[in-house]
Amino acid sequence: MGAKGIADRPGGFFHWLWHGRVGRRPPWVRRILSMLFFFMLAAPAVLLLIFRFVPIPFTPQMALHLVALNPVHYSWREGDQISPYLGRAVIGSEDQNFCNHNGFDWKQINDAWRDYTKRHKPLRGASTLSQQTAREMFLTPVRSFVRKGIEAWLTVLMEALWPKQRILTTYLNVVDWGHGNFGAEAAAENYFGVEASELTPAQAARLAAVLPNPERFKADKPGRYVRRRTGALVSRQHQVVRDALDWCLK
Repeated sequence: MGAKGIADRPGGFFHWLWHGRVGRRPPWVRRILSMLFFFMLAAPAVLLLIFRFVPIPFTPQMALHLVALNPVHYSWREGDQISPYLGRAVIGSEDQNFCNHNGFDWKQINDAWRDYTKRHKPLRGASTLSQQTAREMFLTPVRSFVRKGIEAWLTVLMEALWPKQRILTTYLNVVDWGHGNFGAEAAAENYFGVEASELTPAQAARLAAVLPNPERFKADKPGRYVRRRTGALVSRQHQVVRDALDWCLK
């Protein structure tokens, strides 16, 4: 008898896990398994299917800000209500392979790990826009390996259920641009006094430039790093168009 048959036969581990000992069924095991299935698969999948078509009302990070009595500025905008320069700047800055991967950029992950283990450089992030969107939608900013594992699973679901355009639109709407400004509309209004649809290439590049640390860097009063980074990201916007790095959005 194979291993599966042994495990599933009466008295086997999986038989006990679901049915319990002979004559007894542990209801708590079923409840725990059912809850795990619901929260890890069913609930995220249902929410993703809903939010594929419906604006996201808030994120866990917004809720934390409100609980701490910090201001939250947030207004959802559809993709055609956000300047295309912002999407190009973010792709050029955060994820140039956005249209070509299925949620994970394995080359960037391998390069980051090689730099860390062999060149003794600080371990840098290699999260794609898809991973960042899943994190912003469902998780808190607390760093842990458990959160990273959940984020990976949510990314797989998101890539399976959403088109790339929806992923980018959601990212631009829920990402934290610092000082209580969530999403492109809030950032555009509070930093530049314009609507998200009116952002210029330079303004879009400046917003993308502060993403690594939006509380420290200032989009409206840029320092030397942000000014230098802005110039580079304006050039990358042209590169995104030239090399069709945004082909999946057309």
